[in-house]
Amino acid sequence: MKLELDPGVIARCCELAGAIAEPVSDFIAAHSTVAVERSVLRLCGVDGVTSDDVPLPNAVLDRLPAALREGGVARAFGAGLAHTGLDSLGLAGAIARGELTFDLFSAVRETAARSAATAQVTRGLERVRAARETRAEALERLPQEPPPLLYVIVASGNIYEDRTAAVAAAQAGAQIIAVIRSTGQSLLDFVPFGATTEGFGGTYATQENFQIMRAALDEVSQRLGRYVMLTNYASGLCMPEIAVMAALERLDMLLNDSMYGILFRDINMKRTFVDQHFSRMLNAYSGIIINTGEDNYLTTADAVEQAPAVLASQFINEEFAHRAGMEDAQIGLGDAYEIDPDLTDGLLFQLAQAQLARQVFPKAPLKYMPPTKHMTGDIFKGHLIDAMFNLTSVTTRQQIHLCGMLTEAIHTPFLADRVLSLENARYVMNTARHLGDEIEFKRGGIVERRAQDVLRGAAALLESVAERGLMRAIEERTFADVSRSPDGGRGFEGVFERAPDYWNPVEEALQRQPVTA
Repeated sequence: MKLELDPGVIARCCELAGAIAEPVSDFIAAHSTVAVERSVLRLCGVDGVTSDDVPLPNAVLDRLPAALREGGVARAFGAGLAHTGLDSLGLAGAIARGELTFDLFSAVRETAARSAATAQVTRGLERVRAARETRAEALERLPQEPPPLLYVIVASGNIYEDRTAAVAAAQAGAQIIAVIRSTGQSLLDFVPFGATTEGFGGTYATQENFQIMRAALDEVSQRLGRYVMLTNYASGLCMPEIAVMAALERLDMLLNDSMYGILFRDINMKRTFVDQHFSRMLNAYSGIIINTGEDNYLTTADAVEQAPAVLASQFINEEFAHRAGMEDAQIGLGDAYEIDPDLTDGLLFQLAQAQLARQVFPKAPLKYMPPTKHMTGDIFKGHLIDAMFNLTSVTTRQQIHLCGMLTEAIHTPFLADRVLSLENARYVMNTARHLGDEIEFKRGGIVERRAQDVLRGAAALLESVAERGLMRAIEERTFADVSRSPDGGRGFEGVFERAPDYWNPVEEALQRQPVTA
């Protein structure tokens, strides 16, 4: 089952995505952010909180003079390690308490500072590599069932209740569990510490919460004889730090988009572009699959009208991911089944969009999101719409499939709601497993014409963005009908220009030692 698509137009879209990303990449190469620098500290082994519950990476960076920060925190921290002989946690604690200051280390030789910091970063990256190898071994020993991989969310606010719900969902057939983050966490410029039991609309992303859920899913994976994957969110003001924690604790997927935080959380675009590049470099090294957020465009604007913008964004997300060293197999480009169910031939338009993405990005593990925008209190119609979504997904060979809930827009799903949704998906995907192999689209028919129109529309949109530049295009409401200013939004004050002698041993190591996904 294939659509007739113009390979020349697809190639042109890829070329335009490269042209769009190039000036942004130049900006990224010349700048860093406070979140990137805190991530370096985390990979050096700095974790925990002060007596006032301030995360140690924040406390250390806050005491670093701006002139030293512009050269990268690693050099200054490495000088402290070399000067004092303390380990990373001991040094971080002493700096946070004011017992030591960075000016005390100014006489330390450059070679000694770099050597001390590099040793700590190497140790951190070795932990990341070990986690990747453990995942590969587990997937070999406990293979998953065929895709689309069934993905459900847990979002109680209490990590221990989430753990119970996640295990129950895995037993009901879920292959991927996503722990939804507490509302507003993306706007915090620090990562909470420890296990958390209070969150609104979700549970805080913390390293200990990652540990708790990973251990529970490992145990149920062993019992079920299939590996259950774990997902969280590397987005917002702490995107790079969450990527570090996820890499250390062996998460398998992270929601990570080049523009989501800009458009939907009003996070400064310059901050976001720098942070997403660093986080994706680490995702590439750790073997984590990213999930991009194009589905969000369709929840804020009309799904039919926004289809070209979705495809254009997928091209841009792919380009930025490649520039960070990610392989196609790690780039879970997003889409969603969000066309108004009352639209005549809406299913054909859904098939066109899903199959278009599948053919344009043949090696990507596409993530297909369920209907939400048009769901109502009619749970019977909702269950039917989800079944149509499930049918579209299996027919067009999507890989990551977030199961729709019959009670979407009513309340946080009960355990039974997840079971019913998983049963719906499993039934449809089993009974229609090879439908896509048995049918063909009518040449020149509704589905093919729609796909061709969307592809041409995406090319035209990318031409316009390339001409104006991505930052200006975002300011002019090109994506999701949302306008953001290049120098506005949250977190702009945390972006800074790198000094000529800036040094980041994590970035250096990841560029020198890529790991094939």
